[in-house]
Amino acid sequence: MTMLAHEMKRLWMVLVLFMVFSMWQHCATGDPLVPCYFIFGDSLADNGNNNMLQTLAKVDYAPYGVDFPNGPSGRFCNGLTVVDVIAEILGFHSYIPPFAAAKEADILHGVNYASGAAGIRDETGQELGERICMNMQLQNHHKTVQNLIGMLGNESALRNLNKCLYSVGMGNNDYLNNYFLPQYFPTSHEYTLEKYTQLLIEQYSQQLRSLYELGARKLVVFGLGKIGCVPGAIDTYGTNGSACVELLNNASQLFNSKLLPVIDELNDDLPDAKIIYINNYKIGEDSTVLDFKVNNTACCPSSTIGQCIPDQVPCQNRTQYMFWDSFHPTEIFNIFYAERSYSALDPSYAYPYDIRHLISLDQGVAEAK
Repeated sequence: MTMLAHEMKRLWMVLVLFMVFSMWQHCATGDPLVPCYFIFGDSLADNGNNNMLQTLAKVDYAPYGVDFPNGPSGRFCNGLTVVDVIAEILGFHSYIPPFAAAKEADILHGVNYASGAAGIRDETGQELGERICMNMQLQNHHKTVQNLIGMLGNESALRNLNKCLYSVGMGNNDYLNNYFLPQYFPTSHEYTLEKYTQLLIEQYSQQLRSLYELGARKLVVFGLGKIGCVPGAIDTYGTNGSACVELLNNASQLFNSKLLPVIDELNDDLPDAKIIYINNYKIGEDSTVLDFKVNNTACCPSSTIGQCIPDQVPCQNRTQYMFWDSFHPTEIFNIFYAERSYSALDPSYAYPYDIRHLISLDQGVAEAK
C-alpha cells in the first residue's frame, strides 16, 4: 500500500471515530439533529417496501440481512444501507420505517418510500414486476403530509416538514432496467443517450420541485455511481478489456453532469430551498482506501437477475468485498459512502456543501405552496 493510501486510511479511521463519538453524543441527549428524515429512492435505499409486492425485486429472505440485527428485512444488503447509516449519524434511535409498514406515530420521525427497481420514469423496472416509481413515491409522501396535517394542524406540520431532512437517489434503474435493456424497453431505439438523459433530468427536476411543494426545504440528491463496475453489468455486457463497462459509466457521468446545473437552478428558483448534490461517482472512485480484496464479484451466490440465491451461504470475509450481490454494495462500503456524504473529506464529494453543513443551516419557516 502506498504512503498516500496509508494516509487516506488513517483519515478514514479518524472520521469513523468522530462519527461514533457524535452518535454517542446524540443518543445521550436523546435529540436527533433533525426532527424527521424522508427517504426516496431505489433498491440502494429500500428497506422493505417491496416485500409485499408482486415482483422479483424483493429480498426478504436469507442470506440478505445476515449482518442486520433483525435478519432479512427487505434491504438489498448484508446489513445497513447508506440511509440507515445516515439515520444513525443524525441520532435517530431506530431506522426510518418503510412506508408499507409505517404506523401513525412513526411518520412524525420520517418515512422511507424507496423501492427496488424503481426509477424516474414510470415504466422503469417493469420487467421485474411491481415497483413504486418516483411519481408513486411522491403520491405516498403526499398521503403522509396529509396525515401529518391531520395530526398537527397545517401550520405546525409545514413548520416541522421544513426542518426535516430529505434524500433522493434515483436514475440507476432508468439505465440498468430501461435504456440498456432493449429487449424489454424501446427507449434506446427512440432516443440517443444524450436525448434520453436530458428527458430524465427534466422529469427529475419536476419531481424535485414537487417534493419542495410538499414542504421539503433541506434536500440531499445523490448522483449516480459507477454503474458499469457492478458485477451484474460486467457479466451482462462485458468490458472489452476495460475494468468496467465504459458505456454504462459514461451514462452515469452524463446524467451527473446534467443534474448538477439543476441543483443550482432549483436553489435559485425556490425560496428557502437548500438542495445539495452528493457525488457518488467520485466517492466510489476513492473507495480504494478500504483496500477491498474482491472488487467485482458478489459475496453471495447470485441468480440470473443478480440477487442472492435463497438460503445459500455467503462469503465469510464480507468486509473485504465491495459487492454483496451482483448489483448492491456490502454494508462496509455503505458505511464508507454514508460517512463521506455526511462529512465530505474532499470538496468534490458534495456540492455546494455536505449533509453536515446542510442540517446545520438555521432556516426560517418557509410556507409550502
